[in-house]
Amino acid sequence: MWSKDKIVSQEALLPQLAQWREQGKRVVFTNGCFDLLHLGHVDYLEKARNLGDVMVLGLNTDASVSRLKPGRPLQDEVSRARILASLLFVDAVVLFDEPTPLELITLIKPDILVKGDDYAISGIVGHELVLANGGQVLTVPLVQGYSTTRIVERIQAHLHS
Repeated sequence: MWSKDKIVSQEALLPQLAQWREQGKRVVFTNGCFDLLHLGHVDYLEKARNLGDVMVLGLNTDASVSRLKPGRPLQDEVSRARILASLLFVDAVVLFDEPTPLELITLIKPDILVKGDDYAISGIVGHELVLANGGQVLTVPLVQGYSTTRIVERIQAHLHS
């Protein structure tokens, strides 16, 4: 399988979800910008995937990232999607353009919705929907000291020193 084959449209994801569910697999969903992939991201995604059987990753489009974080993304959505799809513990990458992944969560109906432990369960977008459908909403511990913002700040400080 090629990593680019894991990058799917929302419509193309539906038959794959049906197949996974027929096989009794629990679908994990998480989302983010994942602008510069770093150890914190890899650790988080691996922990999230290990909570279920397959993982669908919702990835903010470039336009969506720009609205959330002015001056970003540093890498375009095609690059970010391919890098994430290359990870063995990511089973599908789906782009979304909305401010939050609520529409995508409504479509996917994940068995397990995951975010980092910097979120309270009540603050996770889609938690009510997942819980109402009998799913779980979980957080995983983050590796401290890793963030794209911190990496950018270190680079800028190095360039100006």
